[in-house]
Amino acid sequence: MNAGINAAAEKIIVALDCSPEQARLLAAQLAGHASWLKVGMTLFYAAGPQIVREFKERGFKVFVDLKLHDIPHQVRGAAHSVVLAGADMLTVHAIGGCAMMEAAAQGIKEAGELMPALTKRPISLAITVLTSMDAAALAAGGVTRSLSEQVAALALQAQRAGLDGVVASPQEAAQLRELLGPQAAIVTPGVRPTGASVHDQSRVSTPAAALAAGASHLVIGRPITEADDPAAAFDAIAQELA
Repeated sequence: MNAGINAAAEKIIVALDCSPEQARLLAAQLAGHASWLKVGMTLFYAAGPQIVREFKERGFKVFVDLKLHDIPHQVRGAAHSVVLAGADMLTVHAIGGCAMMEAAAQGIKEAGELMPALTKRPISLAITVLTSMDAAALAAGGVTRSLSEQVAALALQAQRAGLDGVVASPQEAAQLRELLGPQAAIVTPGVRPTGASVHDQSRVSTPAAALAAGASHLVIGRPITEADDPAAAFDAIAQELA
């Protein structure tokens, strides 16, 4: 791949929301193409921390997306454990509050101190509003603010708590880039190439539009993992972005 495509590929995180066997096959198919893989609840709960270590040994960076949400003590310990497993990026729910997010940041810091070979601290992200939710779903849960106001309020809390960025839909990426500044990580799920099914997502965008709006990384799953040739599907998206 040329430099432009390589740079685009670095922004794409492939979501492996599948069985361990399928995930390992996809990792083999995507080796030399993708840089990032996402391990979410489905895969992590089936395979445990070992799957993160396996992907790291294959040369991938790994986004461990467990959306931690509990009392601060538990989240501090969980974040610590996720970093020790090899995560390059991890998530907590912003709705858990500032104290919980601060505890996560502390757990990440403490784990890093135990890993002298670690050259870059993992990227810590707060989940704002899930991309499967729309304004009606938010209102049904008792949130009286608009969806964009809720996203902004949670994003600012995450920044004050010391996290590196947020996860939000592409539709809020421009707003968040202006709000959080140029250094913040803004990771957007709900990214679908033109013509692809939206599946269970409500707030979606194309890859190019999400990056143009201010996203730093794009999470793309089924349009790649369910393709007949996942590597070719990945390369097509990277080439379009480049």
